[in-house]
Amino acid sequence: MAGFLVGASAMFATMYSTQGILPEIGRVFDVTPSRAGLTISVLVLAVVVGAWVWGPLSDRVGRRSCLIASSALLVPVSIAVALAPSFEALLVIRAIQGLVLPGLLAVGLPYVAEVFIPAFGARAMGWYMASLIAGGLIGRLGVALLASATNWRFALGTLAALPLVAVVVMVRGLPPAPPRRTERITGPIANRRVIAAALTGPSLFFVFVGVFSYIGFRLEAGPFNLSPTAASLVFALWVVGVIAPVAGRFAERVGWAHVALLGIVSAATGVALTVPDNLVATVIGLAFITLGMFTVVTAAPIGVGGAQGVRPGAASALYYSIYYTAGALGAFVPGLAWQASGWTGVSLVVGAVLLVAALGAVLGQADRRRAPLAVSRLSVG
Repeated sequence: MAGFLVGASAMFATMYSTQGILPEIGRVFDVTPSRAGLTISVLVLAVVVGAWVWGPLSDRVGRRSCLIASSALLVPVSIAVALAPSFEALLVIRAIQGLVLPGLLAVGLPYVAEVFIPAFGARAMGWYMASLIAGGLIGRLGVALLASATNWRFALGTLAALPLVAVVVMVRGLPPAPPRRTERITGPIANRRVIAAALTGPSLFFVFVGVFSYIGFRLEAGPFNLSPTAASLVFALWVVGVIAPVAGRFAERVGWAHVALLGIVSAATGVALTVPDNLVATVIGLAFITLGMFTVVTAAPIGVGGAQGVRPGAASALYYSIYYTAGALGAFVPGLAWQASGWTGVSLVVGAVLLVAALGAVLGQADRRRAPLAVSRLSVG
């Protein structure tokens, strides 16, 4: 799994690499917080478009070819981001990055279900999520700290090394997916199980992106008045995401929706803890939100990967198009709430979206009662 996991880390590091330096981008290009957040939103919206190309394409030409091609294309585009001469150019290049990333993202979910889950069980999805956690730490905390020590352009440019390494390792040893059956190309895109997961995972992603995109503005403002470097250290809370493999194993025993509901409760508790002007409570709250995020986004893809009678590549594209549309909105809408009502506005917005996540988990539990599924069948799509 080494090459695939490095590629997955590169993808996630690239996707939110501007999140930890949004205040700096705002200062450099003289734009508002919500406009700075567009460096995330335009990429995420492009991911939605690209998912509908890469997902179905992988059903026809093979997962391995798409994973390698996407990693190779990501190298020059990542270098171009660091060289952007203006804010508008930065947005355009970030959008191009977004078109490339689904070759790793939308293809990764069915690839794990077909190649690794049959061998390792649902914990393979946890390993996949753990690689995304590592990428997130590099892209958020690593970029923020390196930007403080050097400059933001150099910090973003160094991310091109990850997909370069991934290409070399994947070409040498990435196993192909099993042969594809005709019904896996011509079947429906979604069923009740996919819809339930698509309500749950994307909603938590909206919450996570919204909170961590604008927490830097809150921590740098009164009453906290932290420096940009100190504020960026909250991204170290991503280490809480080591829960992902545990969540995968737990989902294997009790079902993805039950595990997702626990994650939603954790995230809701965390949002409540960030409301008071207390630094310790805020940090603990962010840890709870992170715990909830990685619990849910490990469980929900298991729900998608185990859906029977659907086209796995297309079902993955549907899930991730909703997922990253939610992420794009999470990078922008809470910014408007921040500008209008401060952190209280942000907490109200993300709290409302948590209710949608809870609805999805409840629907997922009902679906499990109607048609239980053993994890060992995940590989047949």
